[in-house]
Amino acid sequence: YMSEPGFWSMSDEEAKGLRTYLLKGGFIIFDDFRGRDWWNLEEQMRLVLPEAHFVEIDASHPIFNAFFEIKDLSFLRSYNESSSEFGRPTYWGIFEDNDPKKRLIAIANRDNDLGEYWEYSDTGTDPVDFSNEAFKFGVNYFVYGLTR
Repeated sequence: YMSEPGFWSMSDEEAKGLRTYLLKGGFIIFDDFRGRDWWNLEEQMRLVLPEAHFVEIDASHPIFNAFFEIKDLSFLRSYNESSSEFGRPTYWGIFEDNDPKKRLIAIANRDNDLGEYWEYSDTGTDPVDFSNEAFKFGVNYFVYGLTR
């Protein structure tokens, strides 16, 4: 799990280590970033997997049904820098051999912050329903990563 990948940078050795981990069956989650941070994530992942590219995934992907059944990906608010309102969250994946029918090796919660819902779940900052839904995503990601 990596939070705020918009500020991420790595050495060649670190990129090689992450590549080895992912190609041996590893799984990584990127969360808590918005706007221009996306371009940094893509740039860093090109160092890790030069041929890979992110593809938007929808609720039909097995990760959203790995334990909890999540049918609506728009329930949580997302960051939207182009307006003062929150927008629709989006979820992006990198697949083994760039084939969406193969194993998902990375997921990015673009313009979203599931970790913040987890972090502040006991403070009343957000409605309980938002935190509960965010925990469902986290459990699904964890179960998916362990079983694929």
